[in-house]
Amino acid sequence: MEVQLFLAVVIGIAILLFLILKLRIHAFVALLIGSIVVGLIAGLDANQIISTIQKGMGGTLGFVATVVGLGAIFGGILEASGGAKAIADFMVSKFGLKNAPAAMVVSGFLIAIPVFFDVAFIILVPMMYALQRRTRKSLLLYAIPLLAGLAITHAFIPPTPGPIAVADIIDVDLGWVILMGFIAGIPTALIAGLWFGRHISKKIFVAAPEEIEDGTTPNLPPIAQTLMIIGLPIILILLNTMVTAGTFGITSTTLLQLIALVGHPFSALIMANLLAWYFFGLKKGFTKDQLLKISTKSLAPAGTIILLTGAGGVFKQVLTDTGAGELLANSLSNAGIPVLAFAFISAAIVRIVQGSSTVAMITAAGLVSPLLANAELNPMQLACMVIAIASGASIFSHVNDSGFWLVGQYLGITEKQTFRSWTVMTTILAFVGMLTVSLVYIFA
Repeated sequence: MEVQLFLAVVIGIAILLFLILKLRIHAFVALLIGSIVVGLIAGLDANQIISTIQKGMGGTLGFVATVVGLGAIFGGILEASGGAKAIADFMVSKFGLKNAPAAMVVSGFLIAIPVFFDVAFIILVPMMYALQRRTRKSLLLYAIPLLAGLAITHAFIPPTPGPIAVADIIDVDLGWVILMGFIAGIPTALIAGLWFGRHISKKIFVAAPEEIEDGTTPNLPPIAQTLMIIGLPIILILLNTMVTAGTFGITSTTLLQLIALVGHPFSALIMANLLAWYFFGLKKGFTKDQLLKISTKSLAPAGTIILLTGAGGVFKQVLTDTGAGELLANSLSNAGIPVLAFAFISAAIVRIVQGSSTVAMITAAGLVSPLLANAELNPMQLACMVIAIASGASIFSHVNDSGFWLVGQYLGITEKQTFRSWTVMTTILAFVGMLTVSLVYIFA
């Protein structure tokens, strides 16, 4: 039976990768097919397989669909209002031209909280061009810190979709993930962004294309207002997590219930959306119809992520119901492989082979979740598991990742230069993130 379960997992993953890489079938469909194959080989009958799919899909999407949808609408309104550029302008003005790389890494770190990675990068490309023209230093001095800030937040800090999906699949409170994301993200940004940005900019000189205008967005939202609205849901979620953990010693039932309500990701993001709708929308001159169109458009990429996450939940449920997850956990334990290392390695392998960090995170979360069923891990250790998966899923972006081509195109660099800059940066990001969470995991 053990051999049968082991073969089920191996064959299921092999089919999953074959469908995505060779046949170019969408990862959502491929994950479902892989889950069915694992169930069949493991001995589940037809009714059990269908029931497992429904259970895994429904149990996962109840939370993720709501949070990702609300986050996407919030980001869409912020993008349309010019809020992202307002943050970058403010950071550069405060840090000064000499410290502009630090301003870019902080800007990327903040802007990627509500705005998708590729959208945020494209919005800020003109600012990078302007900085390069003013200083005549390599464009990479500003691009790598910005890209690092964007990539770290995109992978590590909810309410971005990846960590939300992983946190839900392995069942950990989002507040702990946010806290761990910041803990791991800061040293990672300093090393992968600032240090490597300075290093590689001395090796590769890249000039901004002169024909592209710097472009400014008139009537940008006030920076204090922008930062407050972006920070509100994060602060409320963290507050709820800390209160639930007994940090503040609050005993009033009414107050506890109030904090639990406003600090839940649903409520926190609804409030952020309402504030964004009014301050970034109506007060900026957008009509109600325009805001509705912006909201609807922003949900398009979110839909793909939601379905992928649901399919990842199905994969996890199949491993749990067949007992394959428990077998895998015992095998790793007997082989002396820590589950944290397995989380990182499994995400890294899927990432390198098929390119998508989201698919890598969701697949790895599905593999890891059943291993944690009998593990006695505290909330911070579970949050470390999320960031370990996110780190592995960020590693070695290359030609099968759309981000590789996006970066190369907008920076105007060759494939070799993109490997030496962007690909190396994502690899440094992955290892520094993993090292940080490993240290926290040991002492948590």
